[in-house]
Amino acid sequence: MERVLSGMRPTGLLHLGNYLGALKNWVALQEEGYQCYYFIADWHAFTTEYAHPSQIPLYCREMAIDWLAAGLDPNRSVLFLQSRVLEHAELHILLSMITPVSWLERNPTYKEIRQELKDRDLATYGFLGYPVLQASDILIYKAQYVPVGVDQLPHLELTREIARRFNYFYGTLFPEPKPKLTETPKVPGVDGRKMSKSYNNAIYLSDSPETIWEKLRPMVTDTQRMRRTDPGDPDKCPVFHLHRAFTPREVRDEVIIKNCTTAGFGCIDCKKILYQHLMKVMGPIYQKRKELEARPSLVDEVILEGSKRARERAQETMEEVRAAMKVWQPSLEGRTE
Repeated sequence: MERVLSGMRPTGLLHLGNYLGALKNWVALQEEGYQCYYFIADWHAFTTEYAHPSQIPLYCREMAIDWLAAGLDPNRSVLFLQSRVLEHAELHILLSMITPVSWLERNPTYKEIRQELKDRDLATYGFLGYPVLQASDILIYKAQYVPVGVDQLPHLELTREIARRFNYFYGTLFPEPKPKLTETPKVPGVDGRKMSKSYNNAIYLSDSPETIWEKLRPMVTDTQRMRRTDPGDPDKCPVFHLHRAFTPREVRDEVIIKNCTTAGFGCIDCKKILYQHLMKVMGPIYQKRKELEARPSLVDEVILEGSKRARERAQETMEEVRAAMKVWQPSLEGRTE
């Protein structure tokens, strides 16, 4: 079975953008029969949240609940916590010895995130070097594929370069992981901007049906449609972007587009139809979440068992890495008293 690996940073609650951009695809890969490793990247969360880490454990648990509620199956995917597999850190240290600083400084998101998060001091070794930890996360499981969007390809290419450099120095051990390109749909928030927890405009997987409607009802639409009798342009409407993700094509074509462009109904009618189809996906997730929230020990057990399975695989790789790098491993064999 071909192996797939991916992870998420627990820096907030998961929202529709996370579901459509990653989680939905993870479930599909599981259903397609890949050997899937999915991890909660709590060490990576510290790269930006190190000064205020108290919420990270909470978000780890909420993320695990969201994953299970959305359909990830611990019997078919290995779901684990990064910090429970210490071998990630060991491989990170060893790979950092061979990774040129210039490779890290050219990381396209290094300066972007520092500009975006100006309220935090990100001039740290951990933030500069997180791509090496990211490479360790992938390579330690010898993953053949990593599901990414086009914008994440430079990050994966750096992992491939680190793998090539290791193989050049110490012999071929790591496969160069290939991207499994995934569609990254445009997911607008309720204010029309990109959905983001930092903008306070997100619909979360943990939101109740009532909360979702209260967020959806006043959502920004086509700003050129000033009156109920004005025709609208679906392509300029953030609500229609969500219709593309949740409403069947025939309904979009025969009902939404037709009535929007002819002023056949108002924006609130359009949102009611979106809510109906959105809840066909979100309703079961919410109900499953409620069940899991009532059984916290079950969630813990899933993550602990997954972490144990992941660590067994990671330990096998580290034995090979230590041997390849000639790390001295003293043995008691043959010792005489």
